Amino acid sequence: MNYRSVVMYLEIGCFVVCLTGWILVCSTMPIEMWTWSEVYTMVLTTSQYYSNLWKDCASDLSGVHDCKPIPSLLALNWDIHMCRALIITSIILGFFGDILVLVGMKCTKIGGSEIANARVTFAGGINYLVSGLCSMIAFSYYGNKVRAEFQDPNFKARKFEIGVGVYIGWGGSTLLIIGGLLYTIFGWRDGCQSSSMKESMPVYKFPGTYVAPQDEKTYISASTALSVGETSMKTERSRSSRDTRSSRSNSSKAIPSFTAYV
Repeated sequence: MNYRSVVMYLEIGCFVVCLTGWILVCSTMPIEMWTWSEVYTMVLTTSQYYSNLWKDCASDLSGVHDCKPIPSLLALNWDIHMCRALIITSIILGFFGDILVLVGMKCTKIGGSEIANARVTFAGGINYLVSGLCSMIAFSYYGNKVRAEFQDPNFKARKFEIGVGVYIGWGGSTLLIIGGLLYTIFGWRDGCQSSSMKESMPVYKFPGTYVAPQDEKTYISASTALSVGETSMKTERSRSSRDTRSSRSNSSKAIPSFTAYV
């Protein structure tokens, strides 16, 4: 299995993890039990109070269930507004992270080149990571506030405990952070880091080899020098062959005259 196949399967797994985390964070919005408290008035009568960022609810053992929205937005504390803004921002960023990751994953083949798809995946991972951090800050702050009020002996109002909605939000935020971090690492390695290495690496073009005569300042190429050398060698060979033939002819003419003289 090559590197591209491994990254493709990891991207699919990270997408499932991030999508699950985003769905869990979205499911905390309609969940009413972010905080809960039980009040025992009589042996057979128990009242339960629970609330979230948007409304307060109450129920008893007879099955009567009543919820009312928070009457005034301006009357709320700033921390409730902060938690609302962070969770809504987390949901929006997670939605755009889903779209970007679907476009940039190697298995979908929707985008352009490999580097462009890796950059889109990197952007989707950043969206997931920021989404998980926003929701984690909101749920952690809200849970810590409930814990501090419950453990404060000077707090005289009704004390609540952490409900199931906060725990679900913690789980979804953790999945978003893990998946977004992995997407960011793979997108950075394949898209940003590989392209920067290619741009920083210079392209060397080897020049042609030149041979310069000692007496002249002009330059001739290696191919020209080789062709000139071959021509001169052929000329020398032809000259030597002619000299050999001429010497043989002269020696053959000198032999009869020498015999006649003797």
